[in-house]
Amino acid sequence: MIANGRWLPCLAALVLSWLSPSTAHAERPNILLIMAEDMSPRVGAYGDQIARTPNIDRLASEGMRFERAFTSAGVCAPSRSGIIMGVHADSWGAGHMRVTQGGYAAVPPPEMKAFPELLRAEGYYTMNARKTDYQLDVGMDGFLGGPFTIWDDTHVDDWRGRPDGQPFFAYLTLEGTHESQVWPTWKFPRDLMQLAMLPMRVANHSRWIHETDPADVQVPPYYPDTPTVREDIARHYNNIEAMDAQVGLLLAKLEQDGLADRTIVIWTTDHGDGLPRAKRWPYDSGIRIPLIIRWPGVTTANSVNEELVSGVDFAPTILQAAGVPIPDYVQGRVFLGPGTQPEPEWIRAARGRIDEHDDRVRALRDRRYKYVRHLIPDQPYVLPVAFRNTMPMMQEMNELSESGALEGTPALWFRQTRDTEELFDTATDPHEIHNLAGDPAHAEQLERMRTALDQWLATSGDLGLLPEEELAERFWPGGVQPVTAMPTIEERDGRVHLASTSEGASIGFSLDEGSWQLYTTPFPMPHGSEISAKAIRYGWAESGEATTSFPDREPR
Repeated sequence: MIANGRWLPCLAALVLSWLSPSTAHAERPNILLIMAEDMSPRVGAYGDQIARTPNIDRLASEGMRFERAFTSAGVCAPSRSGIIMGVHADSWGAGHMRVTQGGYAAVPPPEMKAFPELLRAEGYYTMNARKTDYQLDVGMDGFLGGPFTIWDDTHVDDWRGRPDGQPFFAYLTLEGTHESQVWPTWKFPRDLMQLAMLPMRVANHSRWIHETDPADVQVPPYYPDTPTVREDIARHYNNIEAMDAQVGLLLAKLEQDGLADRTIVIWTTDHGDGLPRAKRWPYDSGIRIPLIIRWPGVTTANSVNEELVSGVDFAPTILQAAGVPIPDYVQGRVFLGPGTQPEPEWIRAARGRIDEHDDRVRALRDRRYKYVRHLIPDQPYVLPVAFRNTMPMMQEMNELSESGALEGTPALWFRQTRDTEELFDTATDPHEIHNLAGDPAHAEQLERMRTALDQWLATSGDLGLLPEEELAERFWPGGVQPVTAMPTIEERDGRVHLASTSEGASIGFSLDEGSWQLYTTPFPMPHGSEISAKAIRYGWAESGEATTSFPDREPR
């Protein structure tokens, strides 16, 4: 008999022993995915002269910088949903911003699993730093954690709590560059939202290393050049420098732990700048991201990759790096390392409902041109969004527009109806100001991209094209969240078998009230222990817990 409390380490060893030789190999790389929030390539390594990012710049000098990396949406939850599955969010029902505000959680097809769960099933220790935000859960609007089977630990800042020698996948979100952190620190809050987030902002701003001079920043042409706009952009740079220091601490920990040579480090962001006309939009300001990877033995120092990369490519690339099979449903491609696949002709992006306002926008981008289609053109570009409207520069632009004082390029975004189609040459017009859709000289390019988007919409199963009420009814009939069936616990031939009648359910188990483990295959009966099991179908409510006690071994 193994005494209570001593079973889990033994079980972990048994689990590792059951893995196939390929997945149990000690040389599997650790993978550290560091994701900053709401940030375009405002990094020294990308040529930004204002940015103070010495740690990220060093990472770039030691690895590979990607010049054409994009997310599949310009806002956090749909973008992160595409990343976690390797499938465009609209293809499985997570394309709207905060699907919980539509009265449901996204329910992917039963065979679809978040890629960290696939890593966990193959012996990786998976962890994240609180924020996940991939629309599979309803707690805290889906911000935190998500289905319990995905992660070994959901509230950690590093990998040091894992079992010795176990390879890890760490998904660490650095929240200091979030849109909300651009709001002024000490100005009297104008609304409850500003007041509620004030403590986090004060704590974050206390980590500022320097303060950027607003006179030094570059103001994009789609903003009016005012002191308010400059001050907001300057605070964004202050936050970026503080975030860079956090990256430096993580890299130093890898060195201290002797893991730098065995760890793939990926630094990126969840979408572009958290500023107006950037965040929430499929323009490059909203979807172009910095991406830097240091992969020992694969990337070379200070190298640059010019290929198109999408957020949906992260999952297959990481799975391939870990030696884990890539599911057939994945829409992304392996863009680096063993089994690298060819660059696609396009990357795709989308915008659905944003908080309280319905919208439908789809976009394609190749290495040079961006095509945008507004499926609801008879409405303004700028729809009221309470969270965004807390930004001082957004408040100012709204006031200028309402008074008729907003002129020139900044006024284009405030038009009351939209161009149904937009075509931009990003080589000559990187800010995507001049719509070429009506230019006969670009008619062939327009038709080529129009046809490609039509084909994608016809073949991708874009659920975002459905009325959201129909989508909600599909996932939660009658507005009620389905509940995953409680798993059964059976002993057969000296092994424990767990099963749930809910198709696609993931199952977890716990021994003697220990941590929850992912169930993948029958395991030896834990004599003298109590086992609890519960199940979760993504987007549904967790099942109740089934509990069984196993007797001690009979004396010989």
